[in-house]
Amino acid sequence: MKKYSLFLIATGLIFGGCLKGQNDPVFPSPELTIPVDESITLQNALPFKFGAAVNNNILRTRAAYRDVVIKEFNSLTSENAMKFAQLHPGENTYTWSEADYLVDFAQTHGKRVHGHTLIWHKNPPAWVQNFQGDAAAWDNLMKTHIQTVMSRYKGKVASWDVVNEAIANEGGGYRTESIWYQKLGPEFIEKAFIYAHQADPDALLFYNDYGHEYGPTKRTAILNLVSNLRAKGVPIHGIGMQFHTRYTQSNTNLAAAINTAAATGLQVHIAELDIALNPDGIQDLTYSSGLAEQHKAKYEFIVRTYNAIPKNQQFGITTWNVGDSDSWIPSEYKRPDWPLPFDNNYQRKAAYQGILDGVK
Repeated sequence: MKKYSLFLIATGLIFGGCLKGQNDPVFPSPELTIPVDESITLQNALPFKFGAAVNNNILRTRAAYRDVVIKEFNSLTSENAMKFAQLHPGENTYTWSEADYLVDFAQTHGKRVHGHTLIWHKNPPAWVQNFQGDAAAWDNLMKTHIQTVMSRYKGKVASWDVVNEAIANEGGGYRTESIWYQKLGPEFIEKAFIYAHQADPDALLFYNDYGHEYGPTKRTAILNLVSNLRAKGVPIHGIGMQFHTRYTQSNTNLAAAINTAAATGLQVHIAELDIALNPDGIQDLTYSSGLAEQHKAKYEFIVRTYNAIPKNQQFGITTWNVGDSDSWIPSEYKRPDWPLPFDNNYQRKAAYQGILDGVK
């Protein structure tokens, strides 16, 4: 394989500001793929866990995907199989096969499992939406779900996103459209953590949300929520920062998100990382050397900043899926994009080298 690292760097510096990328060579091409040293992988090169959220169907059916998961990552999150509707589709019905598959796969290959997610406002199953009962009945519903799921995976799933996205995007208040908020009030959050800890006292329990890097309003609201839980003695061990971010996000905001989370003293998990390269939705944008270099630089900055926080707070970094073809972003926003460290064919991109450079 031809090694054009210096050419990549020089080209990236020249064309780094070209958003459209129409004058840049189109990726991937043999001249622009990064050199591969197969002895180096993310899981053996980094001083903290590096994981991916994985899709069970692709894991079963696409050998290249499965091979990269086994080779590169030492922590796995289920993209969907552990969400409420997938695990608990009927009031008296649990479907364990998909979550069991992921846990078994992880155990076979020596991977940590992070559970995602126990309580979330989005997509509750129909039986929950239609449930009739007073506050005590709703409390029991939530408790039963949490403790049934956690008891099944006790000793197998090391950590959980107990509550996901409870803070609103605007104004920093609670997400009042959440059925859990409507039926139980804001206390549902602390109750969820208490019930989770009762079910598995050894599991690490996280509050997970997005927008830490947007600016101070939502970030402060998240930090206040976590601080208030700790002040009440609620068993919470970590903060999950999703970091569905973009290459144009300022380094100042990214650093503030990471460092203020670390200032809590809790475990810090960059839990759903992807870095969009086409946030403006340009339909004819191509993946160019200029964009690749900026992508690399942003991954490197995030990893370098994370690596500087206290080692005992580094729970790890997890990307939201593996290769660009697996990402939720192109289909959700109907645009071309290349947000992950591996391309459509699971070849390493410049961003991969950025991750490695972040710990040098």
